[in-house]
Amino acid sequence: MRGDEMYADQMDGDLQGRGPLPGRGRRAAAVIALFLGVAGLAVSLTGVAIQMLPRHFTAREQRQIEAWEVMRRWQQLPAGRIFPASVSYLLSARTLQDIDPLRLKALRVSIAPLKSDCAKAVTSAAAGALLRKSGCQAVLRATYVDATRSFVMTIGVAVLPDAASAASAGRRLTLSRLAVARQAAGADLLPAGVLVLRYRGASGRTYDYNRQVSASFTAGPYVVMYAAGYSDNRPRVPVSRDSYSEAEMTSMAQGVAHSVAKTLTAAPAPPHCPGAPGC
Repeated sequence: MRGDEMYADQMDGDLQGRGPLPGRGRRAAAVIALFLGVAGLAVSLTGVAIQMLPRHFTAREQRQIEAWEVMRRWQQLPAGRIFPASVSYLLSARTLQDIDPLRLKALRVSIAPLKSDCAKAVTSAAAGALLRKSGCQAVLRATYVDATRSFVMTIGVAVLPDAASAASAGRRLTLSRLAVARQAAGADLLPAGVLVLRYRGASGRTYDYNRQVSASFTAGPYVVMYAAGYSDNRPRVPVSRDSYSEAEMTSMAQGVAHSVAKTLTAAPAPPHCPGAPGC
């Protein structure tokens, strides 16, 4: 074998023993680094995207947010929304002795300018103390008359901290009413309820608000009370002796009260982000 051939064989052996050339290693390392960098960027972008997506509430969280929305509605809605200028109500076909009911309207004539103190918005100290002990924050009041201005009613909404407090206060008020009713058996007296709200104007001069109907019920965190009676100066004859007047008076009072309660406790839109508390 010639010398130059032997030298070439020796060079090939040396190259094979040294492994890959330095340039190839740097390229491989660069490719690996680039891959890891892209993977890290993808993970980071995924985390950012997840954080930017709208939050999803659990069923319990949704109920809590919706209850909170209802509880603050009395502060958010203007008085004219809570107590609209007119409210429709039905007089039953049975009362009319007809086949069809009659739709009538109650007209608002007064709204209490300020949120009344709980103890001063009811007709007895015991009822006021009960509301205060239950955490009553305020009582909203308004007065309505029927289209003929023969009947008048005051509605009062006591604001409690939550639905449980309202339910407890409502039950205790009902028990108080029953107790008073038993004590006043045979007398023309009514249990404690919302204090009537007077109004001004020509009709107000003959405003002889003799309470004839008084009741209450709970709606969410609110205790809704109402009292109704004659609005003119007719003799003070108990409405219980006039079935038609009692039915129309009660229909008006209940129609207004349930309309107001529906406005305050209407189901809010499902919470979503952004916009809902907790987002």
